[in-house]
Amino acid sequence: MFIFASKQIKMQHIIDRFISYVTIDTESDHKSESTPSTAKQWDLANKLVEELKAIGMQDVTIDEKSYIMATLPSNVTQEVPVIGFISHFDTSPDFTGANVKPQIVSNYDGKDIVLNAEKNIVLSPSYFKDLLLYKGQTLITTDGTTLLGADDKAGITEIVTAMEFLINNPEIKHGKIRVGFTPDEEIGRGAHHFDVEKFGADWAYTMDGSQIGELEYENFNAAGAKITFKGKSVHPGYAKGKMINSMLIANAFINELPAGETPEETKGYEGFFHVHHLTGSIEETVLELIIRDHNKKKFEKRKELIEKITRKINKKFAKQFGEDIVITEIKDQYYNMKEKVLPVKHIVDIAEKAMKEIGIKPLIKPIRGGTDGSQLSYKGLPCPNIFAGGHNFHGKYEYVPVESMQKAVEVIVKIAQLTATEDSSKK
Repeated sequence: MFIFASKQIKMQHIIDRFISYVTIDTESDHKSESTPSTAKQWDLANKLVEELKAIGMQDVTIDEKSYIMATLPSNVTQEVPVIGFISHFDTSPDFTGANVKPQIVSNYDGKDIVLNAEKNIVLSPSYFKDLLLYKGQTLITTDGTTLLGADDKAGITEIVTAMEFLINNPEIKHGKIRVGFTPDEEIGRGAHHFDVEKFGADWAYTMDGSQIGELEYENFNAAGAKITFKGKSVHPGYAKGKMINSMLIANAFINELPAGETPEETKGYEGFFHVHHLTGSIEETVLELIIRDHNKKKFEKRKELIEKITRKINKKFAKQFGEDIVITEIKDQYYNMKEKVLPVKHIVDIAEKAMKEIGIKPLIKPIRGGTDGSQLSYKGLPCPNIFAGGHNFHGKYEYVPVESMQKAVEVIVKIAQLTATEDSSKK
């Protein structure tokens, strides 16, 4: 069995590739109805197509919606499962991804990192304690004015680098490998137009986790709610018994939600309601929130609670307003992939073994979010999630240790090797 060390996956090569990706703005837009949701995502998509061809990948395709697929042919004679590796190239609209200026911190000393002296923006281990896990390593950070884009350009870097490594080291045995890169994952649409049949893998892995060692096959059940509050504007001097301030009604609605069940007050398997947008005037206010829970029954009860609060407020204002004052739309977004992965649990076991064989302690835990893999699993492509190495996604404090990206490349290579050399009868 081929054995290799991280130093063979050259650090500077990874840094250069990663920076070439993150300096291209690919922020997605949840308000857009097109796919990809922003035209600028094509800039990186087209670059990736050319890069995949340049390193020697075959059957490189990009469709009209910018979904990229490519093949590394098998180099073994026996029949083995076809596996895939998937990442997304858009970045979150929660924080700007324009004009990213990565900073390299070599041999991190465990102290505060000044991201932006002028604006006094500091990445500190006193607040972000995970930083201390990477003392002595090389970190890539932001300059404090943008996100970094390690979510999920670190994953893309790792997949491309792993495929290049396998191509350059044909003595490593592997079956057929498919890679896929998607747009719009950050707005929940990354798998919507993913052609599972065309991809043709028995199973796949998204490289979209955070801390080194993460291995996840459970995620939230997820829904989004848009709640519109109607009001009546009257001159405040004559408003007694006449004005209905939609902003105050929205505030009353929020106060009806369970205390302590928000993202900032929950962890592990605990679900939550998350108010993420609120815009309004006296006449109309729009509240947007997301609903999350790992447990399907609790998830359904959370949606029922939103409807119950809606009915309560409408009943209260029925006579005064004459029609429903609150209009609620709830849409399911994705479901817990555990139901689809457990019947083929050996695909998780392979990833766990791969990590252990290269000296990584697997951190098997539920995802407090979702990945393309959750939707893909329900489309017939079981798809656990593996760490990509980044921390503090979607904001100016985002960073990624280069050594974590090196190890992620090793995990991909080792999974490919194990799949081709071990018993594949569970296919």
